[in-house]
Amino acid sequence: MPTVQLIMPKLGESIIEATILSWNKQVGDMVEMDETVLEIATDKVDSEVPSEVAGKITKLLFNEGDVVPVGTAVAMIETESVDNTNETPIVSEPVETAAQAVEETVQVAQAQVNSEPLDASAGSRFYSPLVMSMAKEEDISMQELESIAGSGKDGRVTKRDMQSFLQNKGVSIQPVPEQSQAQVNPTPPVKVDEKTSEKTHTGNIEIVAMDRMRKMIAKHMVNSVQTSPHVTTFVEADVTNIVNWRNKVKNNFQEREGEKITFTPIFIEAVAKALREFPYVNCSLDGENIILKNDINIGMAAALPSGNLIVPVIKNCDQLNLVGITKKVNDLAQRARENKLKPDETTGGTYTLTNVGSFGNVMGTPIINQPQVGILAVGSIQKKPVVLETENGDVIAIRHMMFLSHSYDHRIVDGAMGGRFVKRVADLLESFDTNRVI
Repeated sequence: MPTVQLIMPKLGESIIEATILSWNKQVGDMVEMDETVLEIATDKVDSEVPSEVAGKITKLLFNEGDVVPVGTAVAMIETESVDNTNETPIVSEPVETAAQAVEETVQVAQAQVNSEPLDASAGSRFYSPLVMSMAKEEDISMQELESIAGSGKDGRVTKRDMQSFLQNKGVSIQPVPEQSQAQVNPTPPVKVDEKTSEKTHTGNIEIVAMDRMRKMIAKHMVNSVQTSPHVTTFVEADVTNIVNWRNKVKNNFQEREGEKITFTPIFIEAVAKALREFPYVNCSLDGENIILKNDINIGMAAALPSGNLIVPVIKNCDQLNLVGITKKVNDLAQRARENKLKPDETTGGTYTLTNVGSFGNVMGTPIINQPQVGILAVGSIQKKPVVLETENGDVIAIRHMMFLSHSYDHRIVDGAMGGRFVKRVADLLESFDTNRVI
């Protein structure tokens, strides 16, 4: 019976590896086509890997917690859903890193057989065979293993966590104080140097470790500031027409489409139009070459229940009407909250919009999402007394006002261009047609 390889899929243009969080199927289990076999995590999102054929799992080539390169075989599936006249097993051509990774896994398994392992059942959480082998080889006790902050699913310790712990061997582990029921914080304790702690931390404090996503965000933000000289320009826009129009159509829209229309799709539509007029804001820098992007793919920064941030991308949004953008925004935002985004839905962005107004903030100085060269923050919409010019002279009226904050890479976008771009977005919002039919 033919056998096929289940391959770690391509997860986006900048992602070269993924961590196996859990196996949904084990050796001997039957699997249907498109049924989830394993769950994986990348620097971007967590995702599921489905089977491309129906059959029986005959071999798992990696353990939970292992980091696997894209294009590597992770499991073998015996199937009848291919041409049975082909006597040669149908397998994808393995990459060199795959063979090396499998060989390493086999060596680890053999080492476990030849040595007495730690008692994994004595711990309070699951430890993969690879982690237990590393602990045995480095003479790490179960007490030490239990104190390591795990970055894997459900706080599991991964190979990288072990490597990080070994690099900092000799640095003590400070336990997190017990919390009351009112203080719910499941984050594992962090490794802290006692001498440093005594000098820099005083008073009634609590030290918690960053989770995997927060580490990635921190690294990405530091890299952005170190890469791009940031400049931020502010403009205040009168969005009264948009507020009145939305109030007029939102109920009918929800009855007809089955979902809400928010301000975000309207902002994205205006940004897409402005980017078409300012192509150098919709680009990236490669050394001394400016890469102009013909596609307009706008990322929308979304806050997760965990407090972390993720940026799903609306691809070719300049080719969508307002209904299409609204459906995309609602779908991506909902699946982001449910941790169901696909890896390629967070890549390929050419510009980013973030709504700091959703937190009640009037403005902000957002950090560029590399390798883009600009990001726009929209603040909260507030009623203000504003001077209006009329045919009969100036009058003071109550209007809905909003600040727009445009941060841009000064290596490519100078102040004039950056200022004109955000002013164009404001003009498009202020000239919104209140008679528009959607």
